[in-house]
Amino acid sequence: MTLSFDNSYARLPERFYARLPATPVAAPRLLKLNTALALELGLDPAALASADGVAAFAGNLVPEGAEPIAQAYAGHQFGGFSPQLGDGRAILLGEVIRPDGARRDIQLKGSGPTPWSRRGDGRAGLGPVLREYIISEAMAALAIPTTRSLAVLASGEEIYRETPVPGAVLTRIAASHI
Repeated sequence: MTLSFDNSYARLPERFYARLPATPVAAPRLLKLNTALALELGLDPAALASADGVAAFAGNLVPEGAEPIAQAYAGHQFGGFSPQLGDGRAILLGEVIRPDGARRDIQLKGSGPTPWSRRGDGRAGLGPVLREYIISEAMAALAIPTTRSLAVLASGEEIYRETPVPGAVLTRIAASHI
């Protein structure tokens, strides 16, 4: 799988992110590929659905040109300002430029722990991932600005929330995840 990355965020000072790859998963399996979104991004759906594409979207393979990072940011949480928050379960693979010149992030949600995971496992459950896919694509169809969902992968792992649930990784697309 070949993607042409242009990683402007990774060229910022390192206080804005932590460089780290995703944590590999046991048995990745592609459940859903958003072919229309892939074409909109100028990406080859067949390449994305290939073994290398599945491995990249699962976090098991770093695509050539990618610079995986977890982003740091500040914001309000639990009613107060927090000067240092960050991606607790997402890795930004990098940025691609669409055929129309627009820049888009490619992010893996549920890709394992980061420095901002706060003792969490950094993983995502299949149910919430499918829900995000459906809702984000419905919002996009209604012309409501939102992240988009490019792919849903089953991780082949069980994760623990209130009960054991199947794990998943969501490939998210946005103008920016900040």
